[in-house]
Amino acid sequence: MQAYDEKHRKWNALKAAFPHTLPILTGFLFLGLTYGVYMNVSGFSFWYPMVMSLTIFGGSLEFVAVSMLMGAFAPLQTLIMTLMIQARHLFYGISMLEKFKGTGWKKFYLIFGMCDESFSINYTAKIPKTVDRGWFLFFVTLLNHLYWVAGATLGGILGSLIPFETNGLEFVMTAMFVVIFLDQWRKEKKHITALIGVGASVLCLLIFGPDSFLLPTMACILAFLSFLRRPIEKAGGLE
Repeated sequence: MQAYDEKHRKWNALKAAFPHTLPILTGFLFLGLTYGVYMNVSGFSFWYPMVMSLTIFGGSLEFVAVSMLMGAFAPLQTLIMTLMIQARHLFYGISMLEKFKGTGWKKFYLIFGMCDESFSINYTAKIPKTVDRGWFLFFVTLLNHLYWVAGATLGGILGSLIPFETNGLEFVMTAMFVVIFLDQWRKEKKHITALIGVGASVLCLLIFGPDSFLLPTMACILAFLSFLRRPIEKAGGLE
């Protein structure tokens, strides 16, 4: 009976998580395919993008890693570059500390698999009370991970068989985040958090420029949300 209840909880969580990941499925299959083709064109066999997407799971970092693999051995430069590209995950992790509480062993995978898209869904999704929160977060992360691995592997396999034109596919990620933002805007009664995000982004973009605004933006958003947490909660604008 206990095994049946656990299986039922998992199935309910999977059914609740899957619809949230559908926009990510579309974006990751296209971008993963592009990444796999890019690796193939650069001279790597299909198992390179497959293993890298499975173990690194960082889209922009994986694209940059291609040039790192083809260049001279420079571990310190690689470490610094990796920290610069993925530094935003420090802010993601701080934001998810409360939500990851009580998830048990699943927390380790949730930390490893927390990409931009999984963070956006897991932070903003309203999980039904009948759905196990830990398994919901887990399946959102797992599904997004599988989408990326599938796209990268498929791209690596088909790259040598079918000619692809990959220019312009980067718009998929932008469009996907616009959809997530609009969906969150529609769900909120008050748009305080959304306005903070937009305002901080525009301000930091003007001050620091397009190449250096991301980290200051994340720091500003974190500071504003921490300082204004109580007023935002009272207004119903922060879960």
